[in-house]
Amino acid sequence: MDEMLAAVRRFNEEPLEAKVPYYTRDVASKVRFSSNFDLFRSPAANWRDTMFVEMFPEVPSPEEIPPPCRGVLEEYAAAVRRLGERLFELMSEALGLPAGYLGRDAGGTDGLSVAAHYYPACPEPEATMGATKHSDPSFLTVLLQDTSGGLQAVLPRPPEERWVDVPPVAGALVVNVGDLLQLVSNERLRSVEHRVLPTGAAGPARVSVACFFSLAYSSTRPCVPVVGGGSGARAAAVYRSTTAGEFLAHYNGKGLDGRSALDHFRIPAAAASPPPPPQ
Repeated sequence: MDEMLAAVRRFNEEPLEAKVPYYTRDVASKVRFSSNFDLFRSPAANWRDTMFVEMFPEVPSPEEIPPPCRGVLEEYAAAVRRLGERLFELMSEALGLPAGYLGRDAGGTDGLSVAAHYYPACPEPEATMGATKHSDPSFLTVLLQDTSGGLQAVLPRPPEERWVDVPPVAGALVVNVGDLLQLVSNERLRSVEHRVLPTGAAGPARVSVACFFSLAYSSTRPCVPVVGGGSGARAAAVYRSTTAGEFLAHYNGKGLDGRSALDHFRIPAAAASPPPPPQ
């Protein structure tokens, strides 16, 4: 894990000309480097740079990956994929479903992408965010963070939400439920809204590596809510069925605007019914 974080830091702290070849906003590119993926859509910019690499089902060739990250990125992604397979089995069983349902049948392990984030020192941290409030468009997100801190998650407790710190723990990973898993589980599992505070002017830069278990833009596999089947289950679907391509197009199109992308897919009749307690 330390090697993965160090590799991301080395890449981002290389001269600009070494990073320019990887800069693109083309979502069809398997390896892309950019600042603010939603720069032209969200109401506010985020103070971070990101290298995004699609690692599964097709692993990029070594030549496509920046030299500082070659080797270690493939090794790290393979280890996270093994972890994810086990997590999906455990969550499936917890929901009263066959062990292979969320990972194999629903498509949770069909794809794995890595977003390596670099949050440079900010001269005016009070004027921006490292990452604005959002939930992830994945089934699961496995996050590795350095010791800088700054990650916060929201506790949606009435009458108003409350932000709490998620301090880094040496040797530990943070696992977030994403929007697609909330949809497929019919809200028995809830996605986590979170944000990242900007790095202060004194630095050092914050580094994190997020691994997203999701489906590809091109996937036509349906994402269908599971109705009934266990404690806390709803008798009717909360969301309409969709595909990963449709969901991701909506998520990326609206940007990180503080609103859940799931609202677009919610069935109106379900909006009035209270959700079950979080699992």
